[in-house]
This record gives sequence, structure tokens and C-alpha cells, in this order.
Amino acid sequence: MLKTKRVYVPPSPDDGVRILVDRIWPRGIRKEDLRMEAWYRDIAPSDDLRKWFSHDPEKWEEFKKRFFKEINGKDEFKKLVGIVREKSSKAGGNVTLLFSSREEVYNNASALKEFIEKELRAK
Repeated sequence: MLKTKRVYVPPSPDDGVRILVDRIWPRGIRKEDLRMEAWYRDIAPSDDLRKWFSHDPEKWEEFKKRFFKEINGKDEFKKLVGIVREKSSKAGGNVTLLFSSREEVYNNASALKEFIEKELRAK
């Protein structure tokens, strides 16, 4: 199962593989304190796209289109899809995409989750 979670929420056993998907390291967290397996900063939105979007729900659909265009075909995106495919094929195999935004619905991790789920359904 693929999930999203704020980095400031304590880890839980059902998180499974934890992957940070923000371009910038989260404020107030030391690297040794954030339990994660990987940091995929290259599949985060570009600075220009992130600033344009600014977590505005009215821009959500356009943000997702632009964001997917940015990451489609990137090696890290392909790698992440592969990890999710591998882990979800096993019983209890979860992957949690970690993000730091206060916005829990309209954020890059939620968009990534949607893209990955579409990719998995297509194959």
C-alpha cells in the first residue's frame, strides 16, 4: 500500500519503507532523527512550480499536470514506482512518501501518490 505522511508525525510500524520526497530538507529535523530509507529530492517540484502553486487548491489540477510533466521519465520516478510495485506485491508491504508541508491534501507527495498509482494500474 502507498501512503503519505508528514515528516513531523512519528514513524509507525505500518509505514513500511519511508521515502522523503521534498527538494529541501525539513526544518527542525536532524538527518539522524528522521527514520527513512531514501531521499528522492529530484522528483520534487521545481522551485518555480512550487512557488507558483503555493498550495492553492484552485491551482491543484494545473499543478498536477505541470508537476507530472516535470517528473515523467525521470530515473528517480521510475525507481520509486519500482519500489512501490515490489513492496506492494508482498503482504503488508507498505511505502510511505514523506513530506514537510503543513498542507496535508494539496502537496507534492499527494500528487506523486496519484501518479504512481496511475502508473501501477497502467501496467
